[in-house]
Amino acid sequence: MIEDVGLPGRDLYELPSSKKRFPDGCHWRVEVSGVERPSTLEAVIDESKKRNVPVHRLISVVMGSTLLTRKELKRFAELAADAEMEVILTPGPRATWDIGRQVSTPEGAVSGLRYRGADQLAYVTADIMRSIELGFRGFLVVDEGLLWLVNELRKKGYIPRNVKFKVSIYAGHANPAGAKILEKLGADTFNPVGDLTLPALAAIRKAVDIPIDIHVYLFDSFGGFNRFYECPEFARVVAPCYFKIEPGVSVGSLYKPWTDPKLLEFMVREKVKYAEIIRELIEKHYPEAKLSGPGPNDLAIPQP
Repeated sequence: MIEDVGLPGRDLYELPSSKKRFPDGCHWRVEVSGVERPSTLEAVIDESKKRNVPVHRLISVVMGSTLLTRKELKRFAELAADAEMEVILTPGPRATWDIGRQVSTPEGAVSGLRYRGADQLAYVTADIMRSIELGFRGFLVVDEGLLWLVNELRKKGYIPRNVKFKVSIYAGHANPAGAKILEKLGADTFNPVGDLTLPALAAIRKAVDIPIDIHVYLFDSFGGFNRFYECPEFARVVAPCYFKIEPGVSVGSLYKPWTDPKLLEFMVREKVKYAEIIRELIEKHYPEAKLSGPGPNDLAIPQP
């Protein structure tokens, strides 16, 4: 019955090679998270050039784009545009900025992040529009309701057609049906939970065509795993996919406005170094996999 509605009836233990690719024909790309300030982005760009490792996507200002001035956001957009890097900006306010703190409690955390009430939807949409005016074309979404809303606004022309929406790991999706829902709601790319098996990811890939964003290094607070040696198989089975590199103690300890910028710069340089290691492993164990070069045409690169 499940297969009759177009989903895999089981996890794909046979691990078929994915025939899906990015528009440039490549298997995999590099995503760096926690690019919180223009100075952090400058460190990413510098390290990328030093190591000759392309960085395609930046998950940016996780502390909330509301906390950067228009001048800082403009500078951020200009730097990314010159470097041909896609920016997925994290708008605020969001659930943990509201009076409801259930999602911050140990048991409440499993309920997922959601925008509370019509006002919060209006606030976050306003923050997205503010950043669109400054040239940004990619945004992180944690709530399916917001995803539906911004996709409708995009269809009606209020949001430019070339704006992309990425669904966060915090949405908590982990199966082909959830992935299909997100794709139908307008997601351009999505991040499933971080600890899925390769057969489970293969089943998700069979169900959807949008890129899948895979954590190959994740915060200790999420389990603290390192999956570098699985990357060749990820590239073979799950393409097109982004590899996400997020070491550290926790999201809450790193992505705050008072975090030392020098620490952020150190962390993003380490992430680019890890991308170099991942490239080495893929070239050795699955040399057929193609890595996109800098600035492919389908990226949501800012237009300041």
